[in-house]
Amino acid sequence: MGDKIQLLHDLSARVANHRRAGERVVFTNGCFDLLHIGHTRYLQAAKQLGDILIVAVNSDVSVHMLGKGDGRPINPEDHRMEVLAALTCVDYVTLFHEADPLPVITKLKPDVLVKGSDWSYQNIIGRECVESSGGTVTTIPMVQGLSTTVLVQKIQNLPLKQDTE
Repeated sequence: MGDKIQLLHDLSARVANHRRAGERVVFTNGCFDLLHIGHTRYLQAAKQLGDILIVAVNSDVSVHMLGKGDGRPINPEDHRMEVLAALTCVDYVTLFHEADPLPVITKLKPDVLVKGSDWSYQNIIGRECVESSGGTVTTIPMVQGLSTTVLVQKIQNLPLKQDTE
């Protein structure tokens, strides 16, 4: 699993090797704070679009920049990366510190850029970069009513159970 988590510089070299082998590289990104079935279905569908799936994870600093809310992320970046790396559909995980993944996309130039259907095609960050280098951009349907934000709200609304001992 440790081999799956890569610094961007090292990952770039690995991507070049995969391309020389004729493999199609798929890229997606996100916070992946509380991994849920919506995430796993999304990542499995993304993997079906190519041979190698790379997931770029927002660093803790990057999540704060996105304004996800107080106390977010719940899980620190190294935990989120390790959980993603444990999934068989994920080949590589890398971290980015910027507000968006454009620098990572520009460096890796994936063959396929994937986002959830909550993103409009025109607003997908990195779309122009991928298309100008001959790649494709696609969206995958989201599991309705399921997100980390919804899960956090649900947890926060649970009644506290009194200790009976």
